[in-house]
Amino acid sequence: MEYDLHIREGLSLRIADSLRGEKEYPTFRLQKGFRIVDHGQELADEAVGFGVPVLRRGLQTIFPGEVELGCARKEGGWEVTALFTLNLEEKIARSDSKTIRPRWFYLLKNSLAELIRRFPALRGVLTALSSGFRRMFGWVTTYEDSGFSTKIRMTYLLDTHTGTLHVAADTSGLVDPHITEVVMMNEQGARPFDGYQDTDGAFLQGKAIGCWDEVSSDEGMFLSSRHRIAFQLPQVSGAKLFRGRELVGNRLAWSGFGYTFPPGRESFSYTVRIENLP
Repeated sequence: MEYDLHIREGLSLRIADSLRGEKEYPTFRLQKGFRIVDHGQELADEAVGFGVPVLRRGLQTIFPGEVELGCARKEGGWEVTALFTLNLEEKIARSDSKTIRPRWFYLLKNSLAELIRRFPALRGVLTALSSGFRRMFGWVTTYEDSGFSTKIRMTYLLDTHTGTLHVAADTSGLVDPHITEVVMMNEQGARPFDGYQDTDGAFLQGKAIGCWDEVSSDEGMFLSSRHRIAFQLPQVSGAKLFRGRELVGNRLAWSGFGYTFPPGRESFSYTVRIENLP
């Protein structure tokens, strides 16, 4: 099932319950949110799209592997519901397609990823080290059953007059005591979205955007210099807003934002504004 919802001339948002055939990136196994489509061309690369829930259980990150979709026409736009099943985690497989299993390996891998996110000065060295090991041993990213599963219901209201997508998450069912953080991802492709600016006057291009830095301004925006499209997100009380962009070969190609907040709240909502640039 797929919904392609028109915003304005040549511009739409697309969401589907499967992405058959899109296997260029390892994230093809993940269920995606809304992806921007410009005159028939998706601008998502490997990104998960707008309004996608992710969970942290300590150093373990849980991604959605299934979704049930519903869609209804509303005055001024559309209402889409998505019941995500979060059940997958990132693993590493060897060139013979056998997954690396030792627990200590993933403790080391996830700790390295956390260092890359937290310490900007170390990112270049640590990313090069990670990529070097992948090339040396022929490692590839895959997503497999995590042994944990829970559901989060998302509701999206698209106002086609203003180009805004209101996102609401029902997080009341997150009762597992091992959940340490909830993340709401809002990403599009790194290749089309190569610029960032915010209401504090920052303007960053390419690698200068960073891979996971906290946004301190009231709002942040990613821009596509080629497609002349931007998407903007605001701060939300009780959550931290992070921005990031990564473009690494055929493994990583995303630009966007993530809200993070601790478990315990029953709901979380925000608005994505999509606009054409002059």
